Amino acid sequence: MSRVQLALNVSDLKGAIAFYSRLFGTEPAKRRPGYANFAVAEPPLKLVLLEDTQARGTGVGGALNHLGVEVETTDLVTAATERLAGEGLDTATQENTTCCYAVQDKVWVHDPDEVPWEVYAVLADAERAACC
Repeated sequence: MSRVQLALNVSDLKGAIAFYSRLFGTEPAKRRPGYANFAVAEPPLKLVLLEDTQARGTGVGGALNHLGVEVETTDLVTAATERLAGEGLDTATQENTTCCYAVQDKVWVHDPDEVPWEVYAVLADAERAACC
């Protein structure tokens, strides 16, 4: 199963978790300091919330952090890398990298407005955020 990922910077993680839990009718799949993610079944979505400590208390949040497509295997990441490069897009790959409290293989591309998109597979859980 593939699903789209939406990663948002939020000013109030606790409030954002409460809101998105009600919106999607599910609790976070993972919670860490300054971080939460939801594995929403319907619509198929990985929602990632990253607390923006500079925005804390300002009420300014909700800015896009990045977008992605979660896939099931590294082979699918490799296939996406080959397809995207074949389409003439600049790709940047990361293997066995720790990000968002998970070990992942991924490929990055940027849209014309420099919005980052990743295609990634989660290999294992991790105790640290690293790149978030």
